[in-house]
Amino acid sequence: MSHKFKLGQSVRQTGMNYVDNKNSVTDGLFEVVRLMPDDRSGEPCYRIKSAGGERAAREGELTPVS
Repeated sequence: MSHKFKLGQSVRQTGMNYVDNKNSVTDGLFEVVRLMPDDRSGEPCYRIKSAGGERAAREGELTPVS
């Protein structure tokens, strides 16, 4: 499967609540920093980064930011 999102693209991770070090909820806005291989189900994966850190995400968890 090919990746839907590109390096440097802004995305939002859906269905997640984020808490930073000050216990406030962040907006879930991230930048794609690495395209990763598909997971076991064949879904493309990504490394995404925000001010709060970096994490892995599946393509189905992400939506583009316009």
